[in-house]
Amino acid sequence: MTTYAVTGATGQLGSLAVAALLDRGVAPADLVAIVRDPNKAVDLRDRGIEIRVADYGDADAVRTALEGVQRLLLVSGSEIGSRVPQHATVIDAAKVAGVGLIAYTSILDAPNNGVALAREHVETERLLAASGLDHIVLRNGWYSENYTAALQSTIDGGVLYGAAGDGKVALASRADYAAAAAAAIIDGTPRVYELAGDEHLTYADIAATIAEVSGRPVRYQDLPQAAYAEALASNGIPAPINDVLADSDAAVARGEIDTDATDLADLVGTTTPFREVVRAAL
Repeated sequence: MTTYAVTGATGQLGSLAVAALLDRGVAPADLVAIVRDPNKAVDLRDRGIEIRVADYGDADAVRTALEGVQRLLLVSGSEIGSRVPQHATVIDAAKVAGVGLIAYTSILDAPNNGVALAREHVETERLLAASGLDHIVLRNGWYSENYTAALQSTIDGGVLYGAAGDGKVALASRADYAAAAAAAIIDGTPRVYELAGDEHLTYADIAATIAEVSGRPVRYQDLPQAAYAEALASNGIPAPINDVLADSDAAVARGEIDTDATDLADLVGTTTPFREVVRAAL
């Protein structure tokens, strides 16, 4: 039997990927959940999944966690600016442990994407290519949940702020991307997937959908990139996150978070409509 492992298995994407692997027939006994805090993984342990504790930056712990693993889903780290050395640690540990295949969650059209977030993904893709390991690159587009994290305040204020102009995003739910990761790693064919949703929405469309589902008036207010970063900072978003968010909106305005690629739908079928994600969030 093939043994699968998922890093960040209690995180937002990792936990959904674990669930998607189980839904696709992977037995709990053939699944390893790699986590930083085992106290957050009690439900996974109760389902018969082996819990192994490792931080991306701890080479020895990661090597131990990967022993006996054939296929690894490397969910990209969340510490912007530190991800390349962290990912390198995992890739090196995978080589030592004899992992046969790594699937990595990257960003849409990474080599050509001008968003600042793409840089660490591009470097990680290079590390994978240089590793000699079979690998799958899951170039994820934007999550619908990016626009529901502060949903209630958006509805209460009646305004969705951003710096995306008339640019479009091909949104899909986090669960869609998790299901795609599970399907790709079970299939096991080394390749690059460009993953994005079926809908192509402007921020005005997003605001209109929030208004439709909530029954409250919501409009989109476009700001210059610098002004949007300042507005985020004034609302308590710390640097450099506010700059990253504003930079990401600028990428949307340039059309870099939209694509006609159908890889996501090819893997999982029709993707979740944005209105359903809003409805679930409410």
